[in-house]
Amino acid sequence: MTSLSLMPKDVADTAIDRSNAVLTIDLDALADNWRALARLAAPAECSAVVKANAYGLGIAHAAPALWQAGARTFFVALLEEGVRLRAVLPEATIYVLGGLLPGTEAAFEACNLRPVLGSLPEIADWAAHVRTLGAERPAAIHVDTGMNRLGITVDEAVALGVEGAGFRPSLIMSHLACADTPSHPLTARQVERFSRAAAAFPGVPASLANSAGVQSGPEFRFDLVRPGIALYGGAAIAGRAPLKPVVRLEVPIIQVRQGLPGDSVGYGAAQRLARDSRIAVLSLGYADGFHRAFGSADGRPGADAIIAGQRCPLVGRISMDLVTVDVTDLPPQAVQRGQSAVLLGEGIGVDELAAHGGTIGYEVLTGLGARYRRVYVSGAG
Repeated sequence: MTSLSLMPKDVADTAIDRSNAVLTIDLDALADNWRALARLAAPAECSAVVKANAYGLGIAHAAPALWQAGARTFFVALLEEGVRLRAVLPEATIYVLGGLLPGTEAAFEACNLRPVLGSLPEIADWAAHVRTLGAERPAAIHVDTGMNRLGITVDEAVALGVEGAGFRPSLIMSHLACADTPSHPLTARQVERFSRAAAAFPGVPASLANSAGVQSGPEFRFDLVRPGIALYGGAAIAGRAPLKPVVRLEVPIIQVRQGLPGDSVGYGAAQRLARDSRIAVLSLGYADGFHRAFGSADGRPGADAIIAGQRCPLVGRISMDLVTVDVTDLPPQAVQRGQSAVLLGEGIGVDELAAHGGTIGYEVLTGLGARYRRVYVSGAG
């Protein structure tokens, strides 16, 4: 066996490029989606949520594209994500949604990050930090209006507004639990509860809307909105078309094989062929975040692939590294070893793919694996 380490670098790189699935991220589409949401949200400020490595697309590329589009405030989940983002965007306002763990105040200070404080002990710790410094340091206060996850109660928020938190918060925020179904009765209750909490902090910007909230109406938007999934081409509201698609996934065909009626395909013999068939084998699997549930079985169709411009059904279970596709209806010359199949793009969106696995577009995007060769495209560079 020839080791790639012994090959000239250009030969090795070419070999790797041909063998890997390619995930193409359209940074122009990402920027256009932010601009569309910013126009919709105005006069509220439109921030950008870039947690989970920008929903799996790569924070080092996505965040600068969003900054160039006009975003100035960003949200991440973890302190480590905030540190990474600060290295990419030295001038941005960065909030860390996961809150303030004991002993992390100095790290927030060193990287000019703003914690989102979701409990009275966190608020007390930040107030003590501010007193030690003898100077104001911005932080957000998270109010729980119905999610029952993070945040102080509305009554606690109102009391803090009267008594003082020990520092002046830079943002009051909450999070919608059911915004993807705007008619859910909890949504209206959350707006009312958050309005009461925000009124206790006059002059402090307020933020409630996620992607779905931005698209649901002005009563959700307050002073700052926090879109996430809609930026990346996912549908924020059930049944509503998403903005521009941002990702395209192309996978090489590594073999085309014949199957006979009655033959089974893949693990568990979950699907049997009903006719003479040609099967294309693709080089990816659940190790790449292409979930096992996307496969098919007798009586249950799975996802599709696009080969030679036509939709072709997946056949059998998804393996760790391989996917099989029924290409019987394509001309033999249209399906060749080394050719690409499209699993995201050309009309197949993240939400369609997610539906085949009984999940959501968020999970598809954030689960995109490390083995893909990521290609970033932009007319600006």
